[in-house]
Amino acid sequence: MTQDISEHVRQFTVGSDDDGIRLDRWFKRNLPQIGFATVSRWARTGQIRIDGKRAKPEDRLETGQVLRVPPGGETKDKAARPRPELTDEELEQAQSLVLEQDRAAIVLNKPPGLATQGGTGTTRHVDGLLDAFAGENGPRPRLVHRLDKDTSGVLLIARTPGSAAFFSKRFSGRSAKKIYWALVVGVPDIADGLIELPLSKQPGTGGEKMHVDEENGQTARTRYRMIERAGNSAAWLELHPLTGRTHQLRVHMAAIGHPIVGDGKYGGQGAFLTGSISRKMHLHARRLIIDHPDGDQIDVTAPLSEHFAASMKQLGFDEELGEVVIEAPAPPTREAKKRAAKQHAKQYRKERRGERRSRGSPTTGKKPVRKSSRKPPPKGGKR
Repeated sequence: MTQDISEHVRQFTVGSDDDGIRLDRWFKRNLPQIGFATVSRWARTGQIRIDGKRAKPEDRLETGQVLRVPPGGETKDKAARPRPELTDEELEQAQSLVLEQDRAAIVLNKPPGLATQGGTGTTRHVDGLLDAFAGENGPRPRLVHRLDKDTSGVLLIARTPGSAAFFSKRFSGRSAKKIYWALVVGVPDIADGLIELPLSKQPGTGGEKMHVDEENGQTARTRYRMIERAGNSAAWLELHPLTGRTHQLRVHMAAIGHPIVGDGKYGGQGAFLTGSISRKMHLHARRLIIDHPDGDQIDVTAPLSEHFAASMKQLGFDEELGEVVIEAPAPPTREAKKRAAKQHAKQYRKERRGERRSRGSPTTGKKPVRKSSRKPPPKGGKR
């Protein structure tokens, strides 16, 4: 969006980020201080024009069109508030986090210990630093996904409302590939597997802790691959979340008996290794691959945090062995879904016949689904 301001009217050129959106939605994105009632009145009285023609709130905009907007219109409760000024230290910190940036996105390497957003008692966070990337009159960059406070790594920031909508759809549609590295306590029996355990908020924790909930939980799936092991004490895993539940990777790893090193919230005292290994959490968003609004791809890798890199070195792990991307399994076709549904119904009828014969025989509880394609690496060494 480009703007030309005169004494009486404002003119905006519709940018590619706003192509195809409704006029009223354009105001909500770009001039949120102007309410819907004002936009409707301006349209009704012909004060809003698109390429010189009268416009309606429901009209769709196209890239390159010139939008004429009358002056004023700010409501008292929506009037633009001055942005808080960042200190020199905060400006320097914000710039130090940047891995890549362009007109649509800023990709940061978030350090452990820095929250993504503010909350009770949290005054320093990534969202509070985003004014460092806003121009004098430009839109404020927006968060489009999150990382836990103690998780480090790739964090994507959208520069404009249009790119925020674009990236949000990619995350919600699961077309974005997120690859994490983690150090876990112990060595999984299965070296390459899939964890399928539904999750929900744990009662009594105020929604700040998740747990496995077979009856009412939301579907959660995590693919993992063991890269190396340090004897029987620890393993280095590559994790690929196929769904995006809160704390999913942390809960899933703890649920199969291998909590992430340093994750006392879900692993208790058993999540800490003896010796000089850091007690900080060892979970790092290593790589993000996502479509770009201009038709290309963003593919960014974040260097490890200081404590994670030190632990890797102490355990004898070689970073170069981890540079292989897990490919997400292709979504099932409609025919495959039909076959699976028929098979499920057939199995269900078979089990019911067995129940009628045995009358009240006990059933076994459900377990995590973990599928293996290979055996673990040998003890005490590399693969």
